[in-house]
Amino acid sequence: MGLERVGRWWYNYDEGHFDVLADLLTDDVHFSCRTDSGSTDYEEFVRADHTGRDDVMAWQTDHRRNSPYPLRHNGTNVHVVEQRGREASFSSYIFVSQIVGGVAPLSTAIVNGTVRLEGDRLRLAALEVVPWTVPDDFREA
Repeated sequence: MGLERVGRWWYNYDEGHFDVLADLLTDDVHFSCRTDSGSTDYEEFVRADHTGRDDVMAWQTDHRRNSPYPLRHNGTNVHVVEQRGREASFSSYIFVSQIVGGVAPLSTAIVNGTVRLEGDRLRLAALEVVPWTVPDDFREA
C-alpha cells in the first residue's frame, strides 16, 4: 500500500523539490527525528518534532537547504508493519551519503511511518527518522 511514496519522498527531498514533498503529506502529518543516542555533535541539526504540513515543510526546507549537496537517501527494506482500513504503517532503513558534521561519509537510520489514503491519493501521515550513531567504543575497536 503506497510504499513507493517513501522512495519518492527521499528522492524529492534530496533534490529540494519542496512543492512535490508538500503534496506527498497529509494536512495533519507528524514528522520527528532524533538520533538513537541523543548526544551527537549534530543533535540540534537533526532534532525535530513537528505536526501539520506547513510546520513540517518549514523544518524540512530549512534542514535540506542547510545540508550538503549532493545528498542521497537510499531507502531499503521498506515493508508494511500493519494495515488498518485506509492506512498502513511501515518500517525501513535509509543510508545517507553525507551528513553535516557526521563521523562517516555514510549514515544509517531506521524510518517508521504511516501512509494514508485520502480520496484517491496516498499521502504520508507520519514519518519518524532515527539515525544510528557509532558508539565511541565501536570506533576504537
